Amino acid sequence: MSDDSAAARAAAEEESALSRPPVGPDATAAYGDDPDQLIDFYVPRATGGPGGPAPVVVVLHGGAWRAPYDRRHISPFAGFLARRGFAVASVEYRRGADGADGADGGAPVAGRWPDTFDDVAAALDALPGLARRHLPGADPRRTVVTGHSAGGHLALWAAARHLLPADAPWRTDRSAPLRGVIALAPIADLAVADKLDVCGGAVRQFLGGDDGFAERQPYADPALLLPTGIATTVVQGRCDTEVPQAVAESYADAAAKAGEVVGLTLLEDVGHFPLIDPAADACAVVAEEIAQLAW
Repeated sequence: MSDDSAAARAAAEEESALSRPPVGPDATAAYGDDPDQLIDFYVPRATGGPGGPAPVVVVLHGGAWRAPYDRRHISPFAGFLARRGFAVASVEYRRGADGADGADGGAPVAGRWPDTFDDVAAALDALPGLARRHLPGADPRRTVVTGHSAGGHLALWAAARHLLPADAPWRTDRSAPLRGVIALAPIADLAVADKLDVCGGAVRQFLGGDDGFAERQPYADPALLLPTGIATTVVQGRCDTEVPQAVAESYADAAAKAGEVVGLTLLEDVGHFPLIDPAADACAVVAEEIAQLAW
């Protein structure tokens, strides 16, 4: 495929995924005082799996950790999962400030240190109690975390908090009580993603530029936080030009070297956005991957 054809297809995939009207949640709850510290809850619309209480799927949206991209763009995916019989918790978190000075002069920067990590940790810690209140009939003991792109990075990181350096404020004493992680085109290896200039330098921005990268990487890079001991699958489109396949493969290789097997599902003729587009076949594959771990 020519570069022009690949670009055209990627643009069409993005338009299909991001032009869908937002799907409103059944409830929204705060896990902190900041306006972005919210979780949207979607009750299951069908009975899925072998029966019994519905598993909880935590959704972490992507968008290069930048402010213009919030949880609304992934709400059709959250609604899709609810229609497949899952109870869904879609997490909002603080991102890079809108209009801040970025590497390209005035663009939003990626992420807020340490706020982005503060929020993901706080949301996951608060989730069992909030889920019991807002997802009646669901089973928080069967929780799977999924995330797309930058959200995939956060999903992998959330499952590895017990491996963080001892002085990390987000470190936990034991592994998270998760059934698994399904990371969708994740920015899973920050060093490789930085070399590939993923999302226009987002990784280096997120870690504080040249001065902060080496210091912060041990606290932020899932590829350095292995083995987690938690079942993990990465779903990746082979034609992804936003977060290339090499990033996922590097993470899987790092896991293997650490003695852990990470599933890597590579989808032919699929780019970045079909993984969260309910109209795409790839989205059904994602739901099946989640079901394999959740049920």
